[in-house]
Amino acid sequence: MIYILFKDYIDTNVVYHVVTISDLDDVLKYGIRFNDKNTYKSKYYEFHNFIDERRTKQVPEWVIRSKAIFASMNFRNDHTWHSHSAILKIRIQEDLCWICNENIANFLYEPLMLQGVAGFEAAKEFIRKSGDKIAEDYWNCSLSFKSNLTYRKDKTAGYDAEVLILHDILPKDIELLYIASDHKCMEVSKWKKLFRDNDLNYANC
Repeated sequence: MIYILFKDYIDTNVVYHVVTISDLDDVLKYGIRFNDKNTYKSKYYEFHNFIDERRTKQVPEWVIRSKAIFASMNFRNDHTWHSHSAILKIRIQEDLCWICNENIANFLYEPLMLQGVAGFEAAKEFIRKSGDKIAEDYWNCSLSFKSNLTYRKDKTAGYDAEVLILHDILPKDIELLYIASDHKCMEVSKWKKLFRDNDLNYANC
């Protein structure tokens, strides 16, 4: 049985976004924009743009992956968190959100990033042969956020729903839930208690 970490969107009206703790102060002060992280252009723009250029006709023109903030509907309770990250809950404008299957998009990231690296000529050939089909399948399996609340693709096996948010997130619509380190993922109140207690729970040399 798969156990889900948070209550369903129908009960909470929030989705979940993960940031590095080095970005947390700015996020809480100023909110979130699609291009406000230093890694945006260096790590993701080419990937997003490749998929955008192959957007299929049934997807509205305002749905632009390269201008989206990405969030999740929920997580499994055995989800592996990146170290030094913060898990946020955010309120969204449903009319400006789209649901896609991240499992399909993930087939493109590594070959796109590696195709120019010596020894990875096969990645370039993979993109030439299959890139267009993968991107088109990604869009053909997508649907509006509101439609998903009826069809619940996010609850379908093999569909790893990512929420494309096509609007800025204001600070008032953000709440910090958890912070994850190399060793633990805890609620904010427990982190604050650990700091107050000055708990140095490690083995010395």
